[in-house]
Amino acid sequence: MAIYTKKGDKGETRTLNVKENVVSKDSAKIRALGALDEANSYLGVARANINDADVDRIIFSFQTDLFTVAGNIAGAEVKLDIKRVKLLEALIDELEGKLPVLKNFVVTGDTVESAHLMYARTIVRKAERLVVRLSLKGGVESEILTYLNRLSDAVFMMARYLNFINAKNESVWKGRV
Repeated sequence: MAIYTKKGDKGETRTLNVKENVVSKDSAKIRALGALDEANSYLGVARANINDADVDRIIFSFQTDLFTVAGNIAGAEVKLDIKRVKLLEALIDELEGKLPVLKNFVVTGDTVESAHLMYARTIVRKAERLVVRLSLKGGVESEILTYLNRLSDAVFMMARYLNFINAKNESVWKGRV
């Protein structure tokens, strides 16, 4: 059986929501789903470049959460548990307690591991913006918006943590705002 169906050749696709039937591949929903897929994929790239088993496990959990988020938006009968937001907050608090206080913007690139996570963070932020845009039309659960906001913070903190455990001083921007 071929992976291609030829059904999307005219710029339209289907979601799991049977009420929608066919939607443009340029619709707000498909853009949001694409950005979530991109974030998930790049978290996989980051995970493939990280040699810490605990961090690997945590990033894998982020990826599975993003599948739940995307599935929910696409119309599957899956729901992101608000406990996932609480777990992100606990992780952020734990990492923040281990790291030096940040007084400047971090300039990415001190380690390959943290650079991949910093890039993943920006993709998560892009996905968040597109999901927010979609939410203005209704149908996006508030837990999803909260989760995506916390996820980018958690990825940022994990990038900083990787620099810290690898004994790399963070490069910071010392310009003026």
